[in-house]
Amino acid sequence: QVQLVESGGGLVQAGGSLRLSCVASGTILSINSMGWYRQAPGKQRELVATITRGSSTNYADSVKGRCTISRDNAKNTVYLQMHSLKPEDPAVYFCKLQYYTGSFFPYDYWGQGTQVTVSS
Repeated sequence: QVQLVESGGGLVQAGGSLRLSCVASGTILSINSMGWYRQAPGKQRELVATITRGSSTNYADSVKGRCTISRDNAKNTVYLQMHSLKPEDPAVYFCKLQYYTGSFFPYDYWGQGTQVTVSS
């Protein structure tokens, strides 16, 4: 069974920085990509950033220039470094894993989320 453990969320002052971590474990043959998404109350879940095994990255326009996603393949861990936090950034941030267990196509698995709150 796959498990994702997110950490690093909390209360951050506007303009501050935060680093989120997500560790994947379980029956994972290989990881295709990992990423971060966020969901504010009453809103749809949206992309923040993703990174592939080949280190290709993709960022949402709303966070581009303020976030950096990275990964440690050996540790099955993805990081999201955020800075210049804005009042519109608070949300539950979810880690997403796209992985292989032996089948041809990958599976998607979501973590339980970590809360990020920005004070003004």
